[in-house]
Amino acid sequence: MPGQRSITEAEKLAQAKLGGVPVRREQMAAVANIYRAASAVRQHLENSVLRDSDLTWTAFVVLWVVWVWGESETRHVAEEAGISKGTLTGVSRTLESRGLLRRTGHPTDGRLVLLAATDKGEEFMGRVFPAFNEEEAFVTSRLSGEECRDLAGLLRQVVLQVEEHGEARRRSLLDGAPPAPRRSGRRPKA
Repeated sequence: MPGQRSITEAEKLAQAKLGGVPVRREQMAAVANIYRAASAVRQHLENSVLRDSDLTWTAFVVLWVVWVWGESETRHVAEEAGISKGTLTGVSRTLESRGLLRRTGHPTDGRLVLLAATDKGEEFMGRVFPAFNEEEAFVTSRLSGEECRDLAGLLRQVVLQVEEHGEARRRSLLDGAPPAPRRSGRRPKA
């Protein structure tokens, strides 16, 4: 099963499977390890700090974005959290029902909704984020401070590449056609 193999085993299996297939192995390993690291860190933080708070990773990220940015339009929160507006609607309603987030109408555009942390949400983040950060320190404890800065800078370059050139690349791969809409919950026909 995929979640039960070590990173070393997964790399050996991929190497054996690909054999002579001409691929850019260093780039493949970099992207695969970005995904693996993100999944491992997310799972660790959900099962440690966030479990006691009964929050999912996504709910924490939404609350973090609103806590840091202050009152914000839902479309900006969804974009920064890396989730759809539909997902944000459910998450923000849950956070609102727990008294951590406030949803209000935009003062000049009735179509827009604003999100803000409540006093309880501010207190919650002020209490929980230090514990969250302790776990961030734990998961990076094999790296020096300089290596953490280097890693953050390198990952920032990956994000910038996608932000600055991803849309043009996607269009070129699709010969200018817009991408097909995603099917929620359904697998494409084989």
